[in-house]
Amino acid sequence: MSQYLDLRGTPCPVNFVRCRLALEELNQDQNLQVDLDKGEPEETVLTGLRKEGYEIQIIHTDLNWIRFLVRGNGNK
Repeated sequence: MSQYLDLRGTPCPVNFVRCRLALEELNQDQNLQVDLDKGEPEETVLTGLRKEGYEIQIIHTDLNWIRFLVRGNGNK
């Protein structure tokens, strides 16, 4: 089961913080699907989540935004 978060139009670093807060609310068997603007938001959020031990799967990429799935529990 996945939760969904649309962060398109959300500035850095607010988008990373909102993503992290959403991940903290998930149960162990849940994933988080995120829509995010390309460019700096994409780099900041994906790099930050990977550093924290989350597995990222790119689902869709467009000219202006990206959709990805976050799996795992990070380094908890």
